[in-house]
Amino acid sequence: MSTLPARNGKGIGKPAWDIAKLYPAQGYWDEDEYLALETNWRVEFDDGLIEVLPMPTTAHQLTVLFLYRMLFAFVSDRKLGTVLAAPLPVRTLKTKYREPDVIFLFAKHIARRGNQFWQGADLVMEVVSKGKKERQRDLVLKRKEYAAAGIPEYWIIDPEKAQIVVLKLSKDKYVVAGQYGTGESAKSVLLRGFEVDVAAALAGE
Repeated sequence: MSTLPARNGKGIGKPAWDIAKLYPAQGYWDEDEYLALETNWRVEFDDGLIEVLPMPTTAHQLTVLFLYRMLFAFVSDRKLGTVLAAPLPVRTLKTKYREPDVIFLFAKHIARRGNQFWQGADLVMEVVSKGKKERQRDLVLKRKEYAAAGIPEYWIIDPEKAQIVVLKLSKDKYVVAGQYGTGESAKSVLLRGFEVDVAAALAGE
């Protein structure tokens, strides 16, 4: 019977830090290196830095897929454009890429739909993850970045507060177009007639 080679215990249980040497140091990543990453993790790029996002929970994914199905059905029936779900890099600023949970681009903007990434979007949706850092990212940082990128509409789906906030671009900033709780339906400004039952979205069904 074969046995595994004996191990002296050196390094056992410690992180495999040497793997990090295979990649650029933080602050020295370029766009090509970022876009060449092959991983099932969601990774965002910020001016030479990369940020690995938390692995989504089942509840998070169910909500994302529900929103995707609803938006896809609405857009497809009317042949309005393209809807995709993460992971997909979206360039928001010159040296910044985000990966929104759900992304929509009008057919008339198809030139901005690249194979590796999109140049902005017309509507993005984010399901807020638990944690102070995650809430800061979706509620504050991405709100500023998506507005600066000129994305006309941003949906923030907040399971913690059981609500959906629809933001519309006004000049270079977002204003609240609607704040909807359970028992209500969130309505798009950009896509007239598109609405989503908040309770159903949060339940993912």
